[in-house]
Amino acid sequence: MLNFGKGDRVRHFSRYYSALLFVATVFLVQTDSSLWAQESSVERIFFHAKVFTGDAQRPYAEAVAIRGGKIIAVGNLPEVAKSVSENAERIDLDGKSLFPGFIDSHSHSIDGGLALISADASEKVQSLNELPPFVEDAKKTGKAMRGDIVEILGMPLEFWSHIDVLNARFSTGAYEKQSVLLRGMDGHTAWANRALLERAGITTDFLKTLSPEKRSYYGADKDMHPNGFLVDAGTEKIEPLLPQRTPDELLKAGRTALAYNYSLGITAWLDPLAADYVLQAYRLLAEHGELNSQVAAFPQVFAKNPAAELADVQKTRAAYKNVPNLHVSGIKVFADGVVEYPSQTAHLSKPYKNTGRNGDLLFDPKNFAALCVEADKEGLIIHVHAIGDQAVTEALDGIAAARTANGNSGLPHTITHEQFVQPADFARFRELGVVSALQLLWADASQDTIEIVKPYLDASIYEWQYPARSILDSGGIISGASDWPVSSANVFWAIYQAETRKGPEGVLDPSQAMPREAMFYAYTRNSARAMNLDSIGMIAAGKRADLVLLDRDVLTVSPEEMRDAKVLWTMVAGKMVYRAK
Repeated sequence: MLNFGKGDRVRHFSRYYSALLFVATVFLVQTDSSLWAQESSVERIFFHAKVFTGDAQRPYAEAVAIRGGKIIAVGNLPEVAKSVSENAERIDLDGKSLFPGFIDSHSHSIDGGLALISADASEKVQSLNELPPFVEDAKKTGKAMRGDIVEILGMPLEFWSHIDVLNARFSTGAYEKQSVLLRGMDGHTAWANRALLERAGITTDFLKTLSPEKRSYYGADKDMHPNGFLVDAGTEKIEPLLPQRTPDELLKAGRTALAYNYSLGITAWLDPLAADYVLQAYRLLAEHGELNSQVAAFPQVFAKNPAAELADVQKTRAAYKNVPNLHVSGIKVFADGVVEYPSQTAHLSKPYKNTGRNGDLLFDPKNFAALCVEADKEGLIIHVHAIGDQAVTEALDGIAAARTANGNSGLPHTITHEQFVQPADFARFRELGVVSALQLLWADASQDTIEIVKPYLDASIYEWQYPARSILDSGGIISGASDWPVSSANVFWAIYQAETRKGPEGVLDPSQAMPREAMFYAYTRNSARAMNLDSIGMIAAGKRADLVLLDRDVLTVSPEEMRDAKVLWTMVAGKMVYRAK
């Protein structure tokens, strides 16, 4: 598995995540012909509905007509009825809410599917005492085995403060010669036992060869003995030891990911960090006739050698250009890492108080600007991971170089995560036409945003944490994003958090609370914009019939009632792919 986007969200919302893991494995992708016929010529009218269209010019309606996989009319019943024949099937929605299919503008869906079929400890392991029996059981069942390595996903980040306990339990006894890899819930951190460290060549002698900057990716004691903690680049010597996923595993993961997304009403998504195995999984789904959702997949580049890297991306585009519904239409770039202690690799404008370092900028600004100019010229969307405020500034600077060199290409270049943003940059999102793909499920008052962050940051930086409302009020476009499997992809939980910013320790800067309707636009029209696809994201004539039926009026109920909304059915291109039982 590769590093995900923001990664660093263990948070209390994980208690809901485990419930959805169950949902995803129970509710399989459904194409139940007994519900409605699936012929491409079939006409249907959905009426007596509270329709949110996602179209700001005409946001509400009561009836929708579709023919096959397309929407042909939206409005009131009499006017919609004129668009279909007398034999059209009429479906009374009994006053329920009909929405465009939700779109996730930052979802590692194939990795999420792999997590669902692997040994994922999320919410199953709350304490260090619960870990050994979980590992032992996962080893016996085989779910934890990657070749001969025990791999466990979803570790709470607080475990990294107890490395001595991990070594006592997983580097001795039955595990003395058994390689063990524990991965943090953040997608950026991990821990390897002594057997695996030795096997990977992560030794005292190796650490002594590294510069202080590179050595910071490895946990070690004062004598430079590695303790197993790894962050970001620290896992690079481990990854080659893990066997590649088989086609059967990838297909199973892809199907599981589809089921999970459809159970949440998510009908399209942008999958950043699209490594070969991710693209292979989507190809396998397509070959089995199962990839009906629109998916944008962005390979990672590093801005080390822009010309060569973009040439490789174009080869990848050519290799997958005939896969239906798969769009290799952009690139993913990491500007920095994560902000939480002890990782502290997010790039800040002022140094961390405990280290005096500013974190890591993962590209040279001149190279990054050159990459942006050429990618924009080649029609590729630029999608940048930026957590620290200075990383956001550097990302905006690179995109500004592209706009200056090429004019406004209209491409929806995007910055994702933006945990901290300098106020001077708020208006630049609008000025540069940059989409802000925010994971607002993370915007709560909790240990993850306070105790392991606030003491280490300058107050002028910490003041602007997840500043969604400031970006919105400055004219920026906010798209909905989850970073699944780092955290749940549940749209309603994310919107609840964006609206309330509540957490176990109070409210995280209530001035940044988002209007609920703006968040539903974020997960429909705006996320379609982030994918640069105009066929989805709205209920409007000519769009794909990607629809989701909800059990309540999510625009008018209380935040708590909205958070608990249920998806009754999900439709992709006119076909039923999920329905609640």
